Amino acid sequence: MSRSVLAVYPGTFDPITLGHEDVVRRACQLFDHVVIAVATAYHKKTLFSLEDRIAMAREAFQDSPQVTVDSFSGLVRDFVVAKGGKAMVRGLRAVTDFDYEFQLAGMNRNLMPDVETVFLTPDGKYLFVSSTFVREIALLGGEVDKFVSPHVLARLMEKASSGVKP
Repeated sequence: MSRSVLAVYPGTFDPITLGHEDVVRRACQLFDHVVIAVATAYHKKTLFSLEDRIAMAREAFQDSPQVTVDSFSGLVRDFVVAKGGKAMVRGLRAVTDFDYEFQLAGMNRNLMPDVETVFLTPDGKYLFVSSTFVREIALLGGEVDKFVSPHVLARLMEKASSGVKP
């Protein structure tokens, strides 16, 4: 008997970075289907609209049929259960990430006992890359082309040229 295992990778992705992309590609080696779950992020002020963040993620994985992109609001638990997810993917960059992610995984295990949290680390060249750093550097006129795909870079440069402040 074979079964298809679906994993959900939730986040704000404001914007999606090469580190995020690397984690998704690694997850694709482990799971049959990966859903990038873009949070509405009601608790954060995002640079990009939800629609823009979804579009950037879809463009990044247009060549990957096993990856889909969707949005969610509310508890990620509800999204994962509704999609039939068996795993939730979380990216870890540093020890500081681990403390928060470990607590989150424990809470999620209580909320979703049938869903495993899987921690993946990106390639070493992306261990220090965060959406927050990328946004701030881009909006202050710095170079971020090593940290995001060309289509994301174009959108960041458009925001920077429109005078958006970090």
